[in-house]
Amino acid sequence: MLKGRPREFDVDAALDKALHVFWKHGYEGSSLADLTEAMGINRPSLYAAFGNKEELFRRALNRYLDKGPGAAKREALEEPTARAAVERLLKCVATLLTDPCNPRGCLSVQGALTCGEASESIKQELNRRRSEGEQALRQRLERAKVEGDLAPDADPAALARFISTITQGMSVQAAGGASREDLFRVADMALRAWPG
Repeated sequence: MLKGRPREFDVDAALDKALHVFWKHGYEGSSLADLTEAMGINRPSLYAAFGNKEELFRRALNRYLDKGPGAAKREALEEPTARAAVERLLKCVATLLTDPCNPRGCLSVQGALTCGEASESIKQELNRRRSEGEQALRQRLERAKVEGDLAPDADPAALARFISTITQGMSVQAAGGASREDLFRVADMALRAWPG
């Protein structure tokens, strides 16, 4: 069996660069030329390492959710109380959405808001991922209710939807230029609605 030439680039570093392109421009707004230029590779290398643009996006999204903002959200849900978990989640979101090292906003919210039919599978993938995040929060809140950490009349599903709506709105605000302090104030206002 013949061995192919070894890759002459760092796949993880290239994936991080692709992630930033998708994060800044969305799925459809990121051309193959933009991606290969940012990654420092040619198209054949992109196809050999990542398949096609859609597969590259999925891998970049996985990296975003596993090691970036998604990891911070999962860690927040490990806080000892539901309120502390939601507070940490909101503060982490505000911090990450306005990190000067990254594009503003959230890849999973903005990555495919305006996609044509050709990109419908990417739009559905992002919808599914956001739904999974809301489901994880709902499960954390249901556990809190069982443990007596959440008011007996609280509705974990509605509360998870409310918090998800706030975080997604914060993403849109950050992309529009809202400061970290602006988003912290939004988080504080959302916490005032916490069930007693």
